[in-house]
Amino acid sequence: MASTAPLIVPALKRHTATVIVAHGLGDSGAGWLFLAENWRRRSKFEEVAFVFPNAPPIPITVNMGMRMPGWYDIRSFNDLASREDDESGILRSRDYFHSLIDAEVAKGIPANRVVVGGFSQGGAMGLLSGITYKDRLGGIFGLSCYLLLQKKLEELAAGSPNKDTPIFMGHGDADQVVAHKYGKMSADALKQLGYKVDFRTYKDLPHSADIEEIDDLDTYLTQQIPPLGDARD
Repeated sequence: MASTAPLIVPALKRHTATVIVAHGLGDSGAGWLFLAENWRRRSKFEEVAFVFPNAPPIPITVNMGMRMPGWYDIRSFNDLASREDDESGILRSRDYFHSLIDAEVAKGIPANRVVVGGFSQGGAMGLLSGITYKDRLGGIFGLSCYLLLQKKLEELAAGSPNKDTPIFMGHGDADQVVAHKYGKMSADALKQLGYKVDFRTYKDLPHSADIEEIDDLDTYLTQQIPPLGDARD
């Protein structure tokens, strides 16, 4: 469904884990390459391949129908609890993210060594795709995002093997696009469904990521997909 193939940053050593990072509305996979570049400069995650998918250009209702890269349409900026989600677009993108995970498993990477997440729209897709995947994943994360299809989530994630997969969520308290309260409400909703969520607030951070948040994500990934060294040789 993506307009172009994902950008891939290969592992430097033996490939033992994969992190899939989804961009936000109007962005592209290239917009988040800095994550991998930063960690490469610091000799971090040398066994990890990074996948940066590209959303297709679609009409976005709140932007007067203009086409831009998006994982689903946004029809209004109403309260998350009352607005109508683009269910067909969301589920289409979820299936695409599941196919990306499946592709890594087909390469020999166990699902529990695959992490999926992203920022804003991409973070929302990371959360939904992660908790509805058929096998237990290595990790799920969402930055400056919110929970999609909340009214149907319990049904969509019934029997999820990822109830025990730690989920990392980060959100700035000065976010002018996705209000901090929506991120907190989403984390609380996941907790009520039995998921293990670490929700962190970043003071004065707008709709963006900062060094502290990236460092916390770094720590999370290190915990969830630690290097195996020669364990698989």
